[in-house]
Amino acid sequence: MTASQVSDYTGAAALLDDIPKAQWLLGDRGHDADWFRDALQSKGIEPCIPGPRSRNEPVRYDKRRYRHRSRIEIMFGRLKDWHRVTTRYDRCPTAFFSAVAKDATVIF
Repeated sequence: MTASQVSDYTGAAALLDDIPKAQWLLGDRGHDADWFRDALQSKGIEPCIPGPRSRNEPVRYDKRRYRHRSRIEIMFGRLKDWHRVTTRYDRCPTAFFSAVAKDATVIF
């Protein structure tokens, strides 16, 4: 859990060692970085992350697979309906994760 003003790269770098075995990782344009792509590929994970429009060399990614990202966004939108998760009242990461898990269970 990071502060709200911390870049997504900081969180991604911290989680690289704990990423479970997967075939591919679906991410948004904010996670596009060459070092992140290389780290994923070294773990045998294919990144499905489009590059920003300002990138000099376009990045290849599976557009059909990327369309399923809307399901992830909808799930996070539903979690944000729970006021406790949105405002992050819990300062302890364990308590916050428990609240997210409970709310996700109710949504499911």
